[in-house]
Amino acid sequence: MAFLALAYGLVAYVIFLFSFLYAIGFVGNIIVPKSVSVGLPFGADGEPWVVSVAINLALLAAFALQHSVMARPAFKRWWTRWVPPAAERSTYVLMASTVLLVLFALWRPLPDRSHTGAVLRAVSWAGWGLVLTSTFLIDHFELFGLRQAWARWTGRPLPAAGFRTPLFYRHVRHPIYLGFLLAFWATPWMTQGHLLFAVATTGYILIGIQLEERDLIAQFGERYRTYRRQVGMLLPRPGRRTTGERAPD
Repeated sequence: MAFLALAYGLVAYVIFLFSFLYAIGFVGNIIVPKSVSVGLPFGADGEPWVVSVAINLALLAAFALQHSVMARPAFKRWWTRWVPPAAERSTYVLMASTVLLVLFALWRPLPDRSHTGAVLRAVSWAGWGLVLTSTFLIDHFELFGLRQAWARWTGRPLPAAGFRTPLFYRHVRHPIYLGFLLAFWATPWMTQGHLLFAVATTGYILIGIQLEERDLIAQFGERYRTYRRQVGMLLPRPGRRTTGERAPD
């Protein structure tokens, strides 16, 4: 069983890596055959604009629901009655990646566009870099389920969740979400489809932050409340400094 948990975790992680790299191409309109702004999915030729928008919103809503509901502690307590704890995070990562790949496949590009400046592409790449770097600042392999599977394989218990504020986390509480916002909004060509994607994902991120911080307060109590008072959510607060530990996103 330990070997199966580790193999399952590795498969889930590889699928996550593919979906993450595809997301960069999807948002940036590079390399991939169909992006947020360019391409035509099967069966969409001549599709009314309102239908395309409705399908895109439904795809975004499906990802938001899966991503948020499965991340809540109450849901985790419920479904680990059937899913082994060592595979719980890997299953979450696998399902989130699968829903994201479905979104990429079924997305309806809306190509009308306005030029906003090529310099924004560099900002978008910086956003993706911030996302990836921030995952390693906390615990990248635990965040995506590999550490749990490895602990099951080696028979070692996982350490209790810590509360750390490394590097970016000393200045903003959610650098991963900030990176996504930079990546989604900074584009040389803001098409209707890209704007719809950026607005919808921004709304989800703002709601997700509230849900996540509620869970962090329940877990860490006054320590997280103090951290929240000291550090801005997505933008630094000038003159404010914090020390201590932070839990992973």
